[in-house]
Amino acid sequence: MRIAATYFLATRELEKYTQTYELWTADYPRDFVPHNALGTIYISIGKFEKALAEYQESLRLEPDNVNGYANLGFTYFGLNRLDEAKATFDQALAHKLDGGRLRVSMYLLAFLRGDSAQMEREVAWGAGKPGDEGWLLSAQSDTEAYYGRLSKARDFSRRAADSALRAESKEKAASWQVYAAVREAEVGDTAFAKQGVTAALALSPGPYVKMAAALALARIGDAPRATTLVRELEKSYPTNAQPRLYSLPTINAAVELNKGNSSQALVYLEAAAPYELAVAGYINSLYPAYVRGQAYLLAHNGTAAAAEFQKLLDHRGIVRNFVTGALARLQIARAYAMAGDSAKAKSAYQDFLMLWKDADPDIPILKQAQAEYAKLQ
Repeated sequence: MRIAATYFLATRELEKYTQTYELWTADYPRDFVPHNALGTIYISIGKFEKALAEYQESLRLEPDNVNGYANLGFTYFGLNRLDEAKATFDQALAHKLDGGRLRVSMYLLAFLRGDSAQMEREVAWGAGKPGDEGWLLSAQSDTEAYYGRLSKARDFSRRAADSALRAESKEKAASWQVYAAVREAEVGDTAFAKQGVTAALALSPGPYVKMAAALALARIGDAPRATTLVRELEKSYPTNAQPRLYSLPTINAAVELNKGNSSQALVYLEAAAPYELAVAGYINSLYPAYVRGQAYLLAHNGTAAAAEFQKLLDHRGIVRNFVTGALARLQIARAYAMAGDSAKAKSAYQDFLMLWKDADPDIPILKQAQAEYAKLQ
């Protein structure tokens, strides 16, 4: 049964993967492993309430599994139940349990609670710890980018990749590089995005890296390269696999946006709608909603666009410290302006510009926001 589960995990066949672990729980009711796996499945399709029940049962059966606490706390993020997430992490520490996944989750909780001192302590904890160090440095890079400090973000991403290489993990180093490239694409820095994609694919062109690379390329308008990667990935996954239902439709929609085809972008995103709260591991943070909002902007439907971008603000525990969480404020401002509500537009622009008050001044999307706001005065 474990072999079958491993196979279906590799192919991302959600239905068969779920069925296998459900049978496992029935045959071995005292085994925590299948409950933990089912929790991960439900997280990957955005079903946080179901994930919560599975992770709670997993932890009940194996209270000394540190990753069980990390998983449970992370699930509370998705439900915007931050106090319960903190209590879960505190319980792990009280049991003298510790580890990288727990510390990354604690870092993200500190971000969501605005506790910069705790974030610094978590990054310091990871220093010199192979594997763990890179995760925490990458988390800090996302935080820097969230506030528009892209120069610092690049430095932390570089350090994360270097740490992974020292730990002899080319795949993880490539992941940190390509995730940074996606951020660069979102803020409009095409050169840095291309550089990151090229470096990551040269280092370790695995499926997760290709997925994020395709997204970055789609976002900067490199449709040929993005489409080539999408076609390669489509051959790797069955039709009912999570990437075919969530990630690839989002990338295809991004390609259509850069062609000016909002209607086709919206068609692609219909497939991702049931899973848009998913934590996919390579393209998450409510990306379908963010891209759908941009499609509505392109279609001159400001009201519908604002509703999509608001999803990112309403689900901070899913978006966490990724840059789209900050940029959603700018996109909402654009949506209100398009809808003719200048008062709400001004307020939203002010919210974004205040959030980015310490941002690097040369970021393309910041310059656009400043110019747009000036026209409203």
